[in-house]
Amino acid sequence: MVRFLHTSDWQLGMTRHFLEGEAQARYTGARIDAIRSVADVARREGCEFVVVAGDVFESSLVATQTVRRALEAMGSIDVPVYLLPGNHDPLDAVSVYSSRVFAAARPENVVVLDTPGLHEVAPGVELVAAPWFSKEPLSDLLADALAGLGPADGVRIAVGHGALDVLDPDESSVRSIGLAGLQRALADGVVHYVALGDKHTRLGVGEAVHYSGSPEVTSFREEQPGDVLVVDVSAGAPPVLTPHHVGTWSFVSVQAQVEGAADIDALDEELGALAPKDRTVVRTALQGTLTLADKARLDTLLDAYDDAFAARITWSSHDDIAVVVGDELTDLGVGGFVDHVVDRLAAQAGVGGAAGPGPAGAGSAGDEAGTARDALSLLYRLAKGPAA
Repeated sequence: MVRFLHTSDWQLGMTRHFLEGEAQARYTGARIDAIRSVADVARREGCEFVVVAGDVFESSLVATQTVRRALEAMGSIDVPVYLLPGNHDPLDAVSVYSSRVFAAARPENVVVLDTPGLHEVAPGVELVAAPWFSKEPLSDLLADALAGLGPADGVRIAVGHGALDVLDPDESSVRSIGLAGLQRALADGVVHYVALGDKHTRLGVGEAVHYSGSPEVTSFREEQPGDVLVVDVSAGAPPVLTPHHVGTWSFVSVQAQVEGAADIDALDEELGALAPKDRTVVRTALQGTLTLADKARLDTLLDAYDDAFAARITWSSHDDIAVVVGDELTDLGVGGFVDHVVDRLAAQAGVGGAAGPGPAGAGSAGDEAGTARDALSLLYRLAKGPAA
């Protein structure tokens, strides 16, 4: 039996458009920190080596600082680390793996799987590697690497990157990994486990074909991110997998119906329970109808959480708050020119005047009525002070 750690899709140097300033820097650092967490798991669980099944780096144009820090972190892993080039970091003319900084900083325990086919990693233990040499391969690279191999004398592990054909929405893709071929190889004893990368969610397809997922979350769509797999493999027996959670960031979608003060209180409680906030990105999708006072209170609440979370973004396609404007406009107590502005905004918002009640309608972000509604809400907050 051999025990190793299967991980993938580190995508070191990844940026997210909704992270700004120091939040992006912390997210970048967390992806490096995940390597040290991999080292801790491998050490604690007695793994003989680590396999990174593709997309170690976000691209071949990552900052040299990212490459140096990543390799230093990989050096903290006490066992060999095998890196498979994937679609983000292929072995092309500008490959990060052939750069001077990579060559200068690479620790001795880090090995790039830069040739297709067999790689002996220990006596009686082989990897079958399928590295990418371009972003658009013209065939199933893992099938090519397995072609012509007979049954293994010891333990053999296939390492590939890409979508299985049964999961690929592009049915005509020539680079999809054929599941039927992998199943034949497993049944014939050609390989005993298939370590895949590309999916950022941990996923198994049968007993011995698995995606490890990314060790840090990258998208709101991911269901089981932040894991690595410790795998026990032996010839003639199903592999035994144990997931270990190493991720420290969360991307959370919060959808809520908001119709008044009680719902705003419930939203406040739900957002307040999310932790740690400096490593949580929240996407809010709120629907309902609020008075101008309640809308102002909701905006104040969301502003506070904007500062607390790593990022708080509005899920625009699912967000729809309408505002009922009533007697609140006559109670602003501003007077003068501002009253005329209020009248114009109320008319644009569809309420027919400063004192006239009626629904303002949500509209789109660039919609004139929606813009007027937001302006009225902001004016109310300014007039009533921080407590609004």
